[in-house]
Amino acid sequence: MPMNETPVSPATLAEPASPAVTSLADAQGIDFHMHSTASDGALSPAALMSLCHERGINRLSLTDHDTLDGVAEAQEAADALGMTLLPGLELSSQWQGMNIHVVGLLPQGARGSLVAGLEAQAKARVTRGEEIARRMEKLGLSDALAKARAQAGSDRPLGRPDFARAMVADGLVKDMGTAFKKYLGSGKRGDVKAGWPYLSEVVEWINDAGGVAVLAHPLRYGLTRRKRGLLLDAFTAAGGEACELVSGFQNADVTRDLARQLDERGLYGSLGSDFHFPGGPVAPGSMSPVPRTSLRPVWQHPRLAALFAEAA
Repeated sequence: MPMNETPVSPATLAEPASPAVTSLADAQGIDFHMHSTASDGALSPAALMSLCHERGINRLSLTDHDTLDGVAEAQEAADALGMTLLPGLELSSQWQGMNIHVVGLLPQGARGSLVAGLEAQAKARVTRGEEIARRMEKLGLSDALAKARAQAGSDRPLGRPDFARAMVADGLVKDMGTAFKKYLGSGKRGDVKAGWPYLSEVVEWINDAGGVAVLAHPLRYGLTRRKRGLLLDAFTAAGGEACELVSGFQNADVTRDLARQLDERGLYGSLGSDFHFPGGPVAPGSMSPVPRTSLRPVWQHPRLAALFAEAA
């Protein structure tokens, strides 16, 4: 099987893990945004599935950055634990000079233009990692590329968390949060703006693969309400159909306002922790309460509904 083709197993389709949930506010055991060692997460795909099972998560998606490489391992573990796994990924894109992330929920894995798109994304991440290393060396992290590679523990493309862990290991910062706050967060020296494709292009890749494009964590981009609306308009015009209503922990009033913005545009709502590593601010399934809203849950989308339908 080609590397990026990760179909859902017939057993998973035939035996969903639990009954359908028709309201976002009533959702339990659901997390559609998590990372493993296939990108910049700390747990292997199988270990992540085990942790999700321990925490009562039974409908989930593995959404590593620009890759589906961890899905096969996660699928095997999820099947053994009776969990319903939806293959996914998180694609980096650009919009008005900003780095915008789009989650792709992919019941049929990678197909069509997405396959070539992922190859291009992998090359862009390699170049980006080399540039981050050069910048981190100027900030005091000697032999930055090798040290970040050691933290990654594999030959996958490096991400900012790998450099953050290297800085902690070298004693340059006390923890990863400090590394991001001072050096690697948005707008800092280590925040390299790679040559990501345009937002409209990555949405097209996801749709071409038979998936659902989900705008990731819209409240984390530091946008005014008006500009967030412009982003949602651009995303919708490109063919995007869903957005994360809750991503980790966020202000309740702002969440309710975001729900109104999504409802006005007819978007589906999704939920995710954006989990990366144990001991951090979130765990699988941990997120702010979901407000009562008329938004349709993303798992009711026609392309996903069969996977999450109630067992007969």
